[in-house]
Amino acid sequence: MLYPVYTETTNCRDCYKCVRTCPVKAIQIKDGSAVIIKERCIFCGRCVSVCPNNAKKIRSDLARAKVLMNTKERVICSLAPSFAGEFQGREDKVLAALGKLGFYGVSETAIGAAFVSAAIDIYAKEHDGHCPWVSTACPSVVEMVKKYHPEDAEYLAKVPSPLQTHCAYLRRLYGDDIGIIFIGPCAAKKNEADMAPGYPDVALTWDEFSSWIEDEHFTLESVDEKDAMPFIPAKAGMSAFYPVENGQIATSEVWGKNTFDEEAVSLSGMGEIQAVFGKLSSDMPFLELLSCDGGCINGPVGNKSVSLAERKSAVMKFTQRRLKSGESLFKVDEAFAREVLDKGYGIVKTMKADEPVTFHKTFAEEEIARAMLELGKTSKADELNCGGCGYNTCREMAVAYLSGMAEAEMCVTKMRKEAQSKVDVLLRTIPNAVVIVNKDLSIADCNINFLRIFGDMDEAMLDDSMLSLVSGLPLERFVPFYQKFEDEFYAPKRNQYRLHYKDKFLRVTFFLVEAGRLLGAMFEDITSPTVRRETVVKKAEDVIEKSLATVQQIASLLGENAAETEIMLNSLIDAFSVHDEDSLGDGFTLDEDQLS
Repeated sequence: MLYPVYTETTNCRDCYKCVRTCPVKAIQIKDGSAVIIKERCIFCGRCVSVCPNNAKKIRSDLARAKVLMNTKERVICSLAPSFAGEFQGREDKVLAALGKLGFYGVSETAIGAAFVSAAIDIYAKEHDGHCPWVSTACPSVVEMVKKYHPEDAEYLAKVPSPLQTHCAYLRRLYGDDIGIIFIGPCAAKKNEADMAPGYPDVALTWDEFSSWIEDEHFTLESVDEKDAMPFIPAKAGMSAFYPVENGQIATSEVWGKNTFDEEAVSLSGMGEIQAVFGKLSSDMPFLELLSCDGGCINGPVGNKSVSLAERKSAVMKFTQRRLKSGESLFKVDEAFAREVLDKGYGIVKTMKADEPVTFHKTFAEEEIARAMLELGKTSKADELNCGGCGYNTCREMAVAYLSGMAEAEMCVTKMRKEAQSKVDVLLRTIPNAVVIVNKDLSIADCNINFLRIFGDMDEAMLDDSMLSLVSGLPLERFVPFYQKFEDEFYAPKRNQYRLHYKDKFLRVTFFLVEAGRLLGAMFEDITSPTVRRETVVKKAEDVIEKSLATVQQIASLLGENAAETEIMLNSLIDAFSVHDEDSLGDGFTLDEDQLS
């Protein structure tokens, strides 16, 4: 089975955006592809939200859900309370659609949340309002503690998540033979289903729910609100606030009445949450921590065209209307709440044991220093901490490199330096004159041979130190035909020319280094003896090859062959001719025989 969150490697395009976004750096770069490491992943789904190529995906369990519907006599939907934010104004249509899909009943996951709050309230009341626990409502937070801060695992609340508690309660009411399908905004719920089969059996996202409706050939708009299924065993009350940051605390009888109770603190978003761990103690307040910014209403899937503010407002209005309606709402069974507190995860009968965490490894300073050198960080000045690789610092990147999670090619500055070094070597060793200019026609780079032809400098002055002085100067100070560069910048294709400049005949080849930004030109001196000899040899070889090819057809092709031979010999004569400078003049002539 695929992991809850995975990479489709064929679509991965070396952007490292997922690495930058992943709060725990659970992504390994292998052969240029960003692969999610399941043992490190906390299944928050942030990489899915930011991937520009749709290479990061949340596993689809829709097929499993359909099989469950066909094999179980009764299947109940555990519906996340954030549905009011996702389907604003269409809540009853959602309930009608679930009935049309064949569900036996629909129950709010918020009922499980009500039991969780009641259990924690019992503990707090027995300890003078103090409960130094971290909420287990968010499975990504639980995964982060277990995998990255095991020293803080003792502070995790001793009660299961609202979804697991809800499933346990539904099985208590309707029997163990029922099927349970969760539908909501969370990718991490899929991991809960994997780790505790039946609590729930299957976890779907809003996107999968929409796909299911499409597969059955109807839409939300087409169903009748009058066919809406009633919630079983009843509608949830205050606990429907759970998907909003501070919703769990607001539901508490102990802390909910005081907006700023010192014994309970709510935080959302990985940046805020990660700063909490490593500092926990028995003196801390109860911590309601949610991995998604703003809470579950901002999960990794769903309609992102609706703002977080709109979704939050929709959930609050929906719940407030229910609270003010006067209708009978769900009342917590105190006996089951006590059982949730006393047995904890014992109410989840299929809970698998936590796998041991083995990926944490420390490296000696000497190893890190060596890795830094391999990444081109030879001094503190080289440690730009630009974040281009996805890691916050060059040191973090070095540790990831040692761990096999990163590749050297991820370092932008290293690759840029290597590329610049290769360009420098090429420019310094190439026998032709080369200049590269920017769109303002200022010199970005050139070589000694360019200055030798166009610099009007004493040969003794020509060394590498002179190149740094030339960089940034306007091209017109060196060549009178600088406007030709401007023409070539925006030409549909680059051309090759022959240029008579002073006492030299040059072949000029233009090339783009970076479209719209950098243009290069290479000047080949075709008056030099070496070039002329190469021209003679090439022309002669052409004559011989043509003559041999026509031996068998000499009778019929003699006239044509003689004509072509005459043309080749004339071109050889032309190549060796010394033209009169006054008659030719300085300037460009398009080289018809050459293609750029």
